[in-house]
Amino acid sequence: MEIVDAQRLWSAQPGWLNTASYGLPPTPAWDALQSVLADWRSGQTSWEKWGEATDRSRESFARLVDVRTDQVAVGATVSELIGLVAAGAPDRARVVTAEGDFTSLLFPWLVHADRGIDVHTVPVASLADAVDRTTTVVAFSLVQSATGQIADLDAVVQAAQAHDALVVVDATQACGWLPVTATGIDALACGAYKWLMSPRGSAFLAVSDRLRDRLRPLHAGWYAGEDVHASYYGLPLRLARSARRFDTSPAWFSWVGTAPALEVVEQIGVEAIHAHNLALANRFRAGLGLADGDSAIVSAAIPDADRKLTAAGIRAATRAGELRVSFHIYSTEDDVDTALNALTG
Repeated sequence: MEIVDAQRLWSAQPGWLNTASYGLPPTPAWDALQSVLADWRSGQTSWEKWGEATDRSRESFARLVDVRTDQVAVGATVSELIGLVAAGAPDRARVVTAEGDFTSLLFPWLVHADRGIDVHTVPVASLADAVDRTTTVVAFSLVQSATGQIADLDAVVQAAQAHDALVVVDATQACGWLPVTATGIDALACGAYKWLMSPRGSAFLAVSDRLRDRLRPLHAGWYAGEDVHASYYGLPLRLARSARRFDTSPAWFSWVGTAPALEVVEQIGVEAIHAHNLALANRFRAGLGLADGDSAIVSAAIPDADRKLTAAGIRAATRAGELRVSFHIYSTEDDVDTALNALTG
């Protein structure tokens, strides 16, 4: 599907340059959600049909990050999924992470200070160099939320493998626009409500085979059972053999919107989305006199930017004291030029 054709699937009002905060749903996702809400309101169906969307979402996400479906667990938030991984870290583990990273990645490790877990922060560009024989885990966002800076994933994975360290990645600001493969990553978490344009409340965790058996399924319930419909009541413990053992019971309607949104991303292709988003981001950067970058997120220190953009009908964000704009499938050259005219005119 070409981008120009795909854009017809959205009802974005001009000026939405804030996908790094939340993405806008394509029509198939919106329609699916409205349909099940109507069914819910009038009691038209049982919940099992709604639950099928979770399986579709899991399968789609597995394809997007190039892992097996049985390696993917589902949850609601990144912090709960990273927290599950952090709880499995040994006492006195040393964790290398990025300075200023998002707290949903950082706090799950920091709360284990009483177990002697030491969190050491370095600049994003220094992550690979900071991994040594004392490192237990290197945990970082692939794309930084505040700045859009992209970590050198290949270099980090190579360094971690050389020292037998685990690699834990938050790909929330990457999946959906940046081609991502989870090869070499032990745990890749992703919230789907940003670049995957899903309702808030759906998130994924892709787990490597070597890490899976080290983790305790702390949130285990009926949905983590090998046969979920035979796991409603009673003993014994009968968890799934796959990464589904880490599942939490899905918020149905979030997943009903997630499945078609991910399938649209697959139909367009992440490579095509990446090229579109990057072209717009670099058009914006050029208009500000900045060199080309490699991210769909652009951060810049521009006085009074928020007021100027708001007056022009542009919705963006301020993060870490600077303007943050982000470009996705439904963004256009007109959006870019309107923003530039507001900031430089």
